[in-house]
Amino acid sequence: MSRLRLIARLDIKGPNLIKGVHLEGLRVVGDPHDYARRYYEAGVDELIYVDVVASLYGRNNLTDIVSHTARDVFIPITVGGGVRSPGDAEALLKAGADKVAVNTAAIADPSLITELANAFGSQCVVVSIQAKQRREGGWEALTDNGREHTGRDAVAWAREAVERGAGELLVTSVDMEGTGKGFDVALMRAIAPCVPVPVIASGGMGGLEHLPPVIEDGRADAIAMARVLHYDILSLADIRRACQEAGAEIRKAS
Repeated sequence: MSRLRLIARLDIKGPNLIKGVHLEGLRVVGDPHDYARRYYEAGVDELIYVDVVASLYGRNNLTDIVSHTARDVFIPITVGGGVRSPGDAEALLKAGADKVAVNTAAIADPSLITELANAFGSQCVVVSIQAKQRREGGWEALTDNGREHTGRDAVAWAREAVERGAGELLVTSVDMEGTGKGFDVALMRAIAPCVPVPVIASGGMGGLEHLPPVIEDGRADAIAMARVLHYDILSLADIRRACQEAGAEIRKAS
């Protein structure tokens, strides 16, 4: 297993850090920069910023927030939401992002993934997959922060995204997101072993007991967390220790 990364996920609406359940019922948590700085100082490996209404309004509003954060937070930053072109990606990378995440625009036009990979390298391109369980089995890929159905099979889309140039996948379980009931390990198990790029597990982290299954069985390369960090349910030190006890190689806290 490669080194497991611990990632703080910060969902943004306007100037605020927010949190919801199943990507709905969004509530303001606080100032995103304050939280980003706190997680950096606590030793998180990376940050993910997502503008949760960017696709709805056709723009990404995170340039200023990313620029502010990049001045005093020196870990990789991924930024997603409303990235529709290489120009949009370039603006975020110039502001201080290390990677850009795409979902809605990539499903509408999968060639965007290849355009971004050709322009900036696959290592800069993260495809975000918002997956919801189907009654008949499997998972459907959703867009627009879980608001729109696509009819696409999430696992097949994960494979296609990598074939088109994605260097990483951010897999969010819409069913488990914000619930604190644990990751969708079956979803991770269906995707992670089938693609040759790192896969980030997102959605459902609620307790230390949720880490071993997603690490060992789900084969996650990284864990994205929001609720347990924003509301001080768990400390990064305890999370890091639990990952080590589950057999994961993990960066030592500085």
